[in-house]
Amino acid sequence: MKIIRVFPRRTLRTPRDDFAFVGDPPMDDFRPDADEVHVSVTFTWDIKEGKRLAGAWQQYYPIVKLGGPAFSSPVDDFTPGIYICQGVTFTTRGCNKRCPDCLVPEREGRLRLLEIQPGYIIQDNNLLQAPRAHITKVFDMLKKQRHAAVFAGGLDTELIGEWFAAQLRGVRVRQVFMAADSVEALEPLARAAWRLRFLGRERLRCYAMIGQHGETLEEAEARLKEIYELGCLPFAQLYQPPDKYIKYPGAWKRLAKVWSRPALTKTRMRTGHDVRCRR
Repeated sequence: MKIIRVFPRRTLRTPRDDFAFVGDPPMDDFRPDADEVHVSVTFTWDIKEGKRLAGAWQQYYPIVKLGGPAFSSPVDDFTPGIYICQGVTFTTRGCNKRCPDCLVPEREGRLRLLEIQPGYIIQDNNLLQAPRAHITKVFDMLKKQRHAAVFAGGLDTELIGEWFAAQLRGVRVRQVFMAADSVEALEPLARAAWRLRFLGRERLRCYAMIGQHGETLEEAEARLKEIYELGCLPFAQLYQPPDKYIKYPGAWKRLAKVWSRPALTKTRMRTGHDVRCRR
């Protein structure tokens, strides 16, 4: 079956094959023959645009389906390269935790194992909740990949132990992402960063949601600096609730930019001064 996939916006993870489109249908000569069109919406604030795109594509194709994470569509399995670019793989779905502001348990349920598909970017929501036998198979798969591994889903800092650190030593690693979205998360991050210190700061990244629960600019930057001092490069992300889109002022946007781009982050830490960012 030939399926056209349509996305409201392009991200780093959007597929780029001939059957993947962003936005409205192209002109006649550029519209491929297909059995179905799937409009995939990741972010809740794109739901309105996704519905509009579904109507636009229905002018040319009889079967148009609308779904994706924003609609809590079922995720029973994973096929590489369909709704996310080649190289990315999920080996598990769901998570057994119920962290504040996280939609994974609601959308995907408790952790379940998937058949391991090849890929070098591991996007699992909580890989370390899987049994060691499964994680071992993931590492066996990674050893066969042409590219160095990227653990992009965010590893649970409370579950990073010596066994997992030893497994990481056995593969080529480009980046490992963890997370510290609050001050309370800094302590487990410190323990995990110490265990993974052999990777060095360049390969040890840390997602950091900023601007939530009344956090001030000063508080956010203090947390980002501490993440850096623990041996990680922060990856700041502006908090967006599931039910609306927050339009942040320029100061917050600049803070997120400085603390998500390694070169700007290093300049900020080295000089202690504000970094001027080009748009």
